[in-house]
Amino acid sequence: MSSIINLINDKITANEPFYSLEFFPPRTEDGTVNLYSRIDRFAVQQCPPLFVDVTWSAGGATTKPKGPNPTPGIVRQVQEFCCLTTNMHLTCNVASKDQIREILKYAKNNNIRNILALRGDPPTLQTELSDDFVHGVDLVRFIRQEFGDYFCISVAGYPYGHPDCAIDTDNLLHLKEKVDAGADFIVSQLFFHAEDFLKWVQDCRAVGITCPILPGILPIQGYASLRNMNKMSGVGVPESIIKEVEPIKDDDAAIKEFGVKVATEMCQKLLAAGTPGLHFYTLNQEVVTLRILRNLNFWKKTVIREFPWKRPPGEKRRKEEVRPIYWSNRSKSYVARTEDWDDYPNGRWGDSSTPAFGDLTDYHIFLHQNRDKPEEKKKMWGNPVTVEDISSVFVSFLEGKIKELPWITTEISTETKRIKQDLLDLNKAGYWTINSQPAVNGAPSSDMEVGWGPSGGLVYQKAYLEFFCSPERITPLLKILEKYGKRFNYQFINLQGDYHTNLENAMAVTWGIFPGKQVVQPTIVDPVSFKVWKDEALCLWISKWASIYSDGSPSKELITKIYNSYYLVNIVDNNFIEKEIIFDILKEVINN
Repeated sequence: MSSIINLINDKITANEPFYSLEFFPPRTEDGTVNLYSRIDRFAVQQCPPLFVDVTWSAGGATTKPKGPNPTPGIVRQVQEFCCLTTNMHLTCNVASKDQIREILKYAKNNNIRNILALRGDPPTLQTELSDDFVHGVDLVRFIRQEFGDYFCISVAGYPYGHPDCAIDTDNLLHLKEKVDAGADFIVSQLFFHAEDFLKWVQDCRAVGITCPILPGILPIQGYASLRNMNKMSGVGVPESIIKEVEPIKDDDAAIKEFGVKVATEMCQKLLAAGTPGLHFYTLNQEVVTLRILRNLNFWKKTVIREFPWKRPPGEKRRKEEVRPIYWSNRSKSYVARTEDWDDYPNGRWGDSSTPAFGDLTDYHIFLHQNRDKPEEKKKMWGNPVTVEDISSVFVSFLEGKIKELPWITTEISTETKRIKQDLLDLNKAGYWTINSQPAVNGAPSSDMEVGWGPSGGLVYQKAYLEFFCSPERITPLLKILEKYGKRFNYQFINLQGDYHTNLENAMAVTWGIFPGKQVVQPTIVDPVSFKVWKDEALCLWISKWASIYSDGSPSKELITKIYNSYYLVNIVDNNFIEKEIIFDILKEVINN
């Protein structure tokens, strides 16, 4: 797992502004599922956050990381499945040294290495305060004494002074004490004017604090949010803000618009003054923050993908450079099912016979199997009673009219636009596509549609198509493919295991050539892994689609019939130089 201070210093050296986000653990399982989705929306943007914070749950005990407090588990999920570096808040005011030690051991064993060390607010219940940790600096010292430099430690700073410290000078000296004890950077509490933060940073530098200081931005999201600001800051909201909000206090949209405007202007001043990055308190509501980030042009930055798929930031998975292409649109499933692997080999894919790979018990990551809301799915997928109705659902997804399919929970990739019309034609004809890529012959690695890897390289890929097909079309499709010999590699399989292929070994379908490096092959097709993927891909017809309808309904009977009889097919066109003809041969079957 990356150390946040290293990421910050890299950005400062490169003079690249960045942003980070804070979220808090929801109190319900449904809320937690939604939180992962919200965070993931940031993770898949062109300019993702440098890191995210997860606060220490006020509703849980400090004592058991696997017990009532959900924070460590959420941090682990965000790192592994949203692929974001994560900062775990940790409060100590009601904990003993033994309790904190156990939490930190759990964190280290789960590749969590970034901690925001806090004393914590006074407990609302009759809870005995800690004798071991009276102030935040005590926690910083303890972490350094027990774990050395393993953890990157951040601490909170207070531009308007700490509520328990009346003298500003003492407030700054206490902050310096935390930095001297081992804190790597500071995140400020909220403030109302850019000038207030910048003056406070000057005061911090004057007393000898040299580490990075990030401004904490809490956008106004509603009238209640404004009252919250008043409570959280410990000082009154400026009269100028109250005067502007009062006339629109009953208009939520107007208040949000005002909040976006005020926060955008404040952030622009901070960045212009040389502030290295911005930290947003989202209150688990991302819409306003997203609008501010767009205003600041963070969403327009050019970011080249390291690989065609997102790699989790943990040290163990940093070794992984190859994946089967089948899980391209369900990467969380792939990560969950391979997280117990001992290694992630380079240059070729690893042992697909490992029991962890074949286990299907946890591929419905984030509780989706039990937490999907049937009515929401029915709004997207309707109540199909014919195969033509199913085709219409796939077409609607490609046209952007619905946001997901059981096999695809992300937006259509930019490269798909190159073959979108061909995909539409196939889906209308009853070939239901769930994965594809166009042929690419030596595109620059900086290409915004298909590029990945270091600069100065060239990337290649074979045309690939994966779809569901009715059993009646299997024989004519096989006959046409056989006419082309080795031009195409293919795999056909159904629920019963009827398998047809001319592929014997794993084969790269995406590769890149970069200065000073060997050929990198990040995605492959592989017969063994395809048979495992088949179980998951077919099962989704039942678990994600048929399950939203009542027993005996026409829709459930139709989808169950498809599950039992249709084939999962993938085809690779090995000639990436000439015009791809995958779509032509499928249309030939259609026309015959």
